Amino acid sequence: MADRERVVRALGLSGKVVLVSGGGRGLGRLVARTLAHAGASVGLLARSHHELAAAVAEIERAGGIAAAAAVDVSDRTTLAAAVGWLREVLGPTDVLINNAGVQGPAGAMWDVNPEEWWSTFEINLGGAAALTGVVLPDMIASGRGRILNVTSHAGVYRWPLMSAYAASKAALVKLTETLAVETRPHGVSVLSVDPGLLPIGLGDPARGDGADPASPAGRVFGWVRNRLESGHGAEPEQAARLIVQLAAGRGDRMSGRHLTVNDDLDALLDRIEQIEADDLHTLRLRTSAAA
Repeated sequence: MADRERVVRALGLSGKVVLVSGGGRGLGRLVARTLAHAGASVGLLARSHHELAAAVAEIERAGGIAAAAAVDVSDRTTLAAAVGWLREVLGPTDVLINNAGVQGPAGAMWDVNPEEWWSTFEINLGGAAALTGVVLPDMIASGRGRILNVTSHAGVYRWPLMSAYAASKAALVKLTETLAVETRPHGVSVLSVDPGLLPIGLGDPARGDGADPASPAGRVFGWVRNRLESGHGAEPEQAARLIVQLAAGRGDRMSGRHLTVNDDLDALLDRIEQIEADDLHTLRLRTSAAA
């Protein structure tokens, strides 16, 4: 049996339609290619016509099925039309991967442009919410579906000088938790996925940045470079494999929770009863025994 046939049979994504935002480059493009290899029909959304065309051509050359629509996910007016066109071409969305995102401005919150700060929310959180709102009616009507929100460690910890990015990702984690409860009666699972610090996508500028090392951007990019060079980054292929496994349904029991590229999914599922009972892998208030 050919390698592709083994992958398709193992994951069970054949005939499924997966929509990937931010699919023209970086992690989104890699995930789209991996999904197509696993038998899924992939719809790509991004702002760049050129990058989308290249991503679709890459998938089709490998024998996969893909279609793309150029759109800004924060533009609600054009987003619905773009998703509607992809629905006509590929069919209703079975899995949505909210991957589109921006770094936002670097600097102390009181120093950065407030419009740029809020624009980060409009894309990272608002774009995911808008796209989710467009595809959910089909999922609810069919009684099944999966939504994967690509978040970040910054959303559950902190990232000084990157407050817009960290806060928007934290909000997306909390949206994941809340939406999972709302959609559970309709057979839809929702997960937050931290792919780790990657040398592609948002990590690209840091590797070739020429910013003043003393500037906020220079300090942030320098930290990213140091983390990657010291082996604290993640492998893009590992992150893509995790996302594809979740797209195939392996993490449905973990709906409403935050997973990372370093998690052992099998080990988590082995202790799912404890995770559910103690409400683990969520953003929640932890009080002291004396409180």
